[in-house]
Amino acid sequence: QLPILVLKNTVLFPGIVIPITVGRDKSIKAIQEAYNSDKLVAVISQKSPNVEDPQSDDLYPIGTVARILKLLKMPDGTTTAILKGRNRFQLKDILQTDPHLIGSIQKLSYDPIKDPLKFKALTTTVKDMANQIINLSPNIPSDASVMLKNIDNDKFLLNFIASNLGAKVKNKQRILEKNDLVEKAETIIEQMDHELQVLEIKDQIESKVRGDIEKQQRDYYLNQQLKTIQQELG
Repeated sequence: QLPILVLKNTVLFPGIVIPITVGRDKSIKAIQEAYNSDKLVAVISQKSPNVEDPQSDDLYPIGTVARILKLLKMPDGTTTAILKGRNRFQLKDILQTDPHLIGSIQKLSYDPIKDPLKFKALTTTVKDMANQIINLSPNIPSDASVMLKNIDNDKFLLNFIASNLGAKVKNKQRILEKNDLVEKAETIIEQMDHELQVLEIKDQIESKVRGDIEKQQRDYYLNQQLKTIQQELG
């Protein structure tokens, strides 16, 4: 049994450290109770971000147990919790709704890997595609490639990439729920392929725009030169 923290617009994955702004009264109470005891909280995402007081039917069935590393009181009155995901769980039952949610949960484990060679090939593909995304994304610092290179735990690699995808909550949730690591890697590759296509099209458009601007600048410069020559020839 653990206090439940419901997330609106993101999904927490095992091994990942993220800051969460906690604004809802029930969430603040859940976080504080957890922080004052064993610092463990059951983090789960809601299906629609528009629901202000989510009940059992509004929640996805699978989430991640997290340790609260730090609680920070912000100047605007909200609380920021620094969370580190630990392991996945399935929500069995909501035991309490006031003053905050408490649920009974069951820990989930990944299935044994049946084809290690295929899994290794998939994780290598994930790394390669992640590097392509880094190279095409001006907002991602280039040293992210070094960080990626230093990840030697394949499960953490998949969770790290899934956490940083620009995918919708429902798609990230689908990745979180996979017990089969091969299927998990394949689903991540599918999402990354979509992101790469978008980035490549964007890069092509930006290159064309840059080319057009440079051509306009060259044409303008040549026209100015011609005008100067004509004036001199008089």
